[in-house]
Amino acid sequence: MERESVRSVEERSEYLTEIIKIILTHEHADAVLGLDDIRAVQPFSPTNDIDPTPIYLSHYAMESIAVKFPYLVKKKLAEGQEVRRVAQLDWRIIEESIETPFLASGLQFVPLPVMHGEDYICLGFLFGERCRIAYISDVSRFPASTEHVISKDGAGQLDLLILDTLYRTGSHNVHLCLPQTLEAVKRICPKKTLLIGMTHEFDHHVDNKFLKEWSEREGIQVQLAHDGLRVPIDL
Repeated sequence: MERESVRSVEERSEYLTEIIKIILTHEHADAVLGLDDIRAVQPFSPTNDIDPTPIYLSHYAMESIAVKFPYLVKKKLAEGQEVRRVAQLDWRIIEESIETPFLASGLQFVPLPVMHGEDYICLGFLFGERCRIAYISDVSRFPASTEHVISKDGAGQLDLLILDTLYRTGSHNVHLCLPQTLEAVKRICPKKTLLIGMTHEFDHHVDNKFLKEWSEREGIQVQLAHDGLRVPIDL
């Protein structure tokens, strides 16, 4: 068992060294508090003399992160300040608009503004040319313009939708829960959906069995995602 665990850690570490770009959905703690740990997958330099990793984010997120992580944003040291090894990031501002896509590693991303509670806009992203994929991690409601862009009856059917679902039952003010998620999936009608962001009350195998039955009944494939999942996609 110990040997398996070591190999698993090594495999994950090898995979993590492939990070070349970062795209932020929003600036809440669960989305940004690991930013300084990006240094672990960057070349080692005690003086931070490396090429920074590009990171794409909204202007609002940039302002918030500048307060949370001033040392990751300000590069000039004050007089007498010691050099410390920190993550090197190249901050690139994007618009919170479907009408303003951006390129990262030669791939076009379309920002998808969604409501994360009625007082906050979070971003999902639409990307892919051969396959259309939408990633939406934190959402309680879809504005009509965003839903149109990702729905089968709107701008075209998604090949894959990766979507928020917090609780197994009930509802939540800033997240979709499984009942609302499945209603959204029926409206959007992607070819395949992977659910993310679940709490511990989900039983992965039991609930995936339920979702398999739901999928067969509705004609839309839906399953819970899991840590370490890899999805081969022809972008």
